Amino acid sequence: MLGLLDDVSRVLSSRGTPHALIGAGALAFHGVGRSTFDLDVLVTDRSVLVTAFWARLAGQGDVLDLRVGDDEDPLAGVVRISRPGARPVDVVVGRATWQSEALRSATPCALGAVSIPVISVADLVLLKLYAGGPQDAWDVEQLLRLKGRTPLVADVERQLPRLPEHATVLWRRIVDAPPAGR
Repeated sequence: MLGLLDDVSRVLSSRGTPHALIGAGALAFHGVGRSTFDLDVLVTDRSVLVTAFWARLAGQGDVLDLRVGDDEDPLAGVVRISRPGARPVDVVVGRATWQSEALRSATPCALGAVSIPVISVADLVLLKLYAGGPQDAWDVEQLLRLKGRTPLVADVERQLPRLPEHATVLWRRIVDAPPAGR
């Protein structure tokens, strides 16, 4: 079931491209259950936005959908890789220095037979705050319910000034909200 994810990670590794599992896959790894149809991998290397980068997968019959972001897009682009019978993998291409640093601190993990770096909880929170949607806010709330909230809050707040203002506003709304059930 994770064969395509494994193949994508192998291509990225063979090219020396730092990458990490993010999104619902990373949430599940860290203990928050949420299902989505695809798996998401973060990179900051824009060379993945060229079809030739993925020649090995395309040669196996995988379908590539490359979308390059414009100057106003918070992402440099996204590459969706599809294979019959497999969950699609979206390779999300970030633009920011803090995203590159998050990749460097990702932890290599085994997910069944697949070995792939997974983004840390604090960096996952930052990515969710950066995205800023309602589902992202829910994801952050769930991550904060995991054990170790105080160190997580401190880690996020230490890094938060590097993100746009909307991320700080969302963070304040989430952490300053009264606990549910009161």
